[in-house]
Amino acid sequence: MNLLILPSASDDLAEGFRFYERQAPGLGDYFRDSLIADIDLLPVSAGAHRRVFGWHRTLARRFPYAIYYSVQEQAVVVRAVLDCRRDPAWLRKKLK
Repeated sequence: MNLLILPSASDDLAEGFRFYERQAPGLGDYFRDSLIADIDLLPVSAGAHRRVFGWHRTLARRFPYAIYYSVQEQAVVVRAVLDCRRDPAWLRKKLK
């Protein structure tokens, strides 16, 4: 199964990277590497996660982030990578 990361999800990863890099040098790299590792596992477990706001959602293992994706014919499409500490109304709006 193919994996496609939409530009919106790439932007979310970049935003998270910048946030964590401001907290401590090198933490942004650790964040990005950890989330990419979680995303890379999606083709194996695609569709097994519950739906939230109309998208499948899996939680990142090391950071308070959720990965929102859909399963299409031969691809897992990552729509967003969002901070779980955000207001649920903001998350819902972001995913529409």
